[in-house]
Amino acid sequence: MIPVQGVANQTIAVLGLGRSGRATAAALREGGARVIAWDDSAETRAQAEADGLALADLTRDAGWRDPVDALITSPGIPHLYPQPHPAIAQALRRGVPVDNDIGLFFRSFGAADWAAFDTAPRVICVTGSNGKSTTTALIHHILRESGRPTQMGGNIGTGVLALEPPVDAEVLVLELSSYQTDLARALTPDVAVFTNLSPDHMDRHSGMGGYFAAKRRLFAEGGPDRCIIGVDEDEGRYLANQMGQSPQDDRVIRISVEQKLDGFGWSVSARKGFLAEWRKGRQIASVDLRGITGLPGAHNHQNACAAWAACRSVGLAPRDIEAAFHSFAGLPHRSQTVAEIGGVRWVNDSKATNLDSAQKALGAFENIRWIAGGMGKEGGIAALAPLFPRIRKAYLIGHSARDFALQLSDTPHEVVVTMEEAVARASAEAEPGDTVLLAPASASFDQYPNFEKRGEHFTALVQALAKGEDTPG
Repeated sequence: MIPVQGVANQTIAVLGLGRSGRATAAALREGGARVIAWDDSAETRAQAEADGLALADLTRDAGWRDPVDALITSPGIPHLYPQPHPAIAQALRRGVPVDNDIGLFFRSFGAADWAAFDTAPRVICVTGSNGKSTTTALIHHILRESGRPTQMGGNIGTGVLALEPPVDAEVLVLELSSYQTDLARALTPDVAVFTNLSPDHMDRHSGMGGYFAAKRRLFAEGGPDRCIIGVDEDEGRYLANQMGQSPQDDRVIRISVEQKLDGFGWSVSARKGFLAEWRKGRQIASVDLRGITGLPGAHNHQNACAAWAACRSVGLAPRDIEAAFHSFAGLPHRSQTVAEIGGVRWVNDSKATNLDSAQKALGAFENIRWIAGGMGKEGGIAALAPLFPRIRKAYLIGHSARDFALQLSDTPHEVVVTMEEAVARASAEAEPGDTVLLAPASASFDQYPNFEKRGEHFTALVQALAKGEDTPG
């Protein structure tokens, strides 16, 4: 745990008692604060009270009877749009500072014993619309494989305040969502990564401008030593322009999978499956990404560029980064190769819940037997039509199966409804060289509680096939 600094003898309110909220309450108490807490769930409140937390209904005036020095909120709770949570509205009316665990982390990251370290610990933060989880995990994997002490947390894995105090030369790698960067009062990473931007969370940020502004705060507020920025969208190009003093300013590392970037002080790009690092007009490293099973497709090549740049920024050698690429297994449910059976590759991309992510998944493979469907989004899959020639056959499940069938037109397809039937039919029809790809282009809530459970079911069915067992129901 990282104790929160500067809160001794203060009364701090914590709103939301999920994973990050509980870790925040513990770190505040470790720092000497008196903590009062609230959660909208009666069951969660009961558990918190059993764990010794003092409760106060922060949505009502009575909950603020005693002076409160700050309110710390969990990221999933709206603080401005579409409207502030009632407890946050109370704090705003009273002028009580509102922060989150990310802000507390950065103001508490540092200790007196660091004076004895040979190399100060560093923080790499990753944000963006797509790929930030994979990029974060890949950076962490490379550091660990290279022998550097490292921890990973934030929006992936461990809450930031539940991380252990860093040791000499350690690198902490944090994934940060727009919900987290939007509110944090302190943002001071050593290295900040912006992968890309596509529409998401429009209600929470009141549109695309607010969404980008939330991401941009990681750079504009924090002043990182090194900025790694994807420049394949206008917003990334704008951000890189804002952060650099000239095209040769190597504090900004531009990354791309669409263009060659040899005219800048420092850049990393991947085209046609080859990653290249350029510095001051000279190519200084090149890696063939095509055979790396944990990083298939252009979207993962962008993740590789970002991770390469981040690890180079903290002093890792090209050969160590390349070696670690080959041992990266990928994250569950994100272009994850589950098995290869009889020359057929089975890939779990259950995280592909929208058109943008499904497009990237389909673009990463050829000879696809596509398992798709669920709670489809507005417009269905019509926008994916340019990728239909890659599909040998689609197996359609869930609520949107028949709607998707109409949009597939002449592309071979079959409405099978359930995952069991989709896997069974794909297994019976697939030929060596085919890829069976679960990339649903839909939410999971018609048949599963979340995309993870959907991916786990697919994985269990495939693993049963690999063992020659009857598929489980």
